[in-house]
Amino acid sequence: MALGGFGIGLTEFVIAGLLPQVGRDLDVSEAAVGRLISGYALAVAVGAIALTAATARLHRKTVLTGLVTLFVTGNLLSAITPTYPVMLLGRVVAALCHGSFFGIGSLVARRLVPPERASRAVALMFAGLTVANVVGVPFGALIGEHWGWRATFWSITAIGLAALIAITTLIPPWAGTTPTAPGAGDGPTAQGSRDGPMVPRPEDGPTAPGSGNGPTTPTPGDGLRPQLQAAFRSRQVWLTLTATALGYGGMFGAFSYLAYTFTEVTGFSPADLPWLLVVYGTGLVAGNMVGGRGADHNRDATLIASLAALTATLTLFGLLADSRPAAVPLLFLLGLSGFASVPGMITRVTDEAAGVPLAASANVSASNIGNALGAWLGGLTISTGLGYRAPLYAGATLTATALAVMTYAAHTSHRRP
Repeated sequence: MALGGFGIGLTEFVIAGLLPQVGRDLDVSEAAVGRLISGYALAVAVGAIALTAATARLHRKTVLTGLVTLFVTGNLLSAITPTYPVMLLGRVVAALCHGSFFGIGSLVARRLVPPERASRAVALMFAGLTVANVVGVPFGALIGEHWGWRATFWSITAIGLAALIAITTLIPPWAGTTPTAPGAGDGPTAQGSRDGPMVPRPEDGPTAPGSGNGPTTPTPGDGLRPQLQAAFRSRQVWLTLTATALGYGGMFGAFSYLAYTFTEVTGFSPADLPWLLVVYGTGLVAGNMVGGRGADHNRDATLIASLAALTATLTLFGLLADSRPAAVPLLFLLGLSGFASVPGMITRVTDEAAGVPLAASANVSASNIGNALGAWLGGLTISTGLGYRAPLYAGATLTATALAVMTYAAHTSHRRP
């Protein structure tokens, strides 16, 4: 699943470095070729909810293999496309699997490990996405430069095929089921044994009707309505989704315009941007793993601390953007603090929603909505003449709001009976 996440990360981010080539080859304007990025993001937000809901009755392993097949098909279309509309179609098809893959995959990953390692398992799956930012995107741009942009998409298609084979052969069938009662025998015990009755896990939610501890976890046969009820009737789910959108939006809104900040304020040359992006990507990887471990120890405290650190980093970055010695370590901290909340947000929203896949996918949609919000707000600050530091301050405002929401969510969650 980490390999699949790596391929998805490449598909999402590598296009930014290939836009000039694609635009010239397909003979379209800069605005049109830019829609290959915005179209992908919108398809992620829609597909995360729609595909997860549509596949609610299916076995999760079957859904994962179908999603990766969709991913391979979309990138294959991009590699062989004769025209811009086909290229855009390929981007949309590949994007549709994005949210559902990480949403459903995070639930499968949790079932493969003991409960106390759940957030670390999610972090490991998301490691593929973060590693794509460090080594994958520069490598994809290098392939495009030497062998053409189509070769990059052929490479991503091959990665998708490898992930499809790995998921099909390595994920055990019981990891893709939704347990509904103790003793179902479709998963490991709390000690990780492969035989014997299964002990319900936190992400699986309440398991027995009338147990007095909440609603029964929807099974694949329960359909869409029980999933919607379990996923979105909880105030804690909505608070977590809001914090996700605001936190991710603050980070991505600042990141979207860092090229301008570094070249126009800090004084770096455009040739320095690739290694600066590697610094940022390294921070993403570190934050993903640190956040996963911290969330398994104390999830809400880790989420509050990561959002507080992100707010402080963005504020300091805005104040010290003209200093090269300060800007580089702050860029690393931006990646670290920005992604440290991701594993905990995923496990929190699924726990509060009784483990239904729709909630995890909604979390991915929320992050992409936040991306769009942050990028729009950052661009607005620049267009109104506030300068290239302004997106950093706008991002800090969003993350400070996310911090307030998360603090309130943690406080009210602890007070619940």
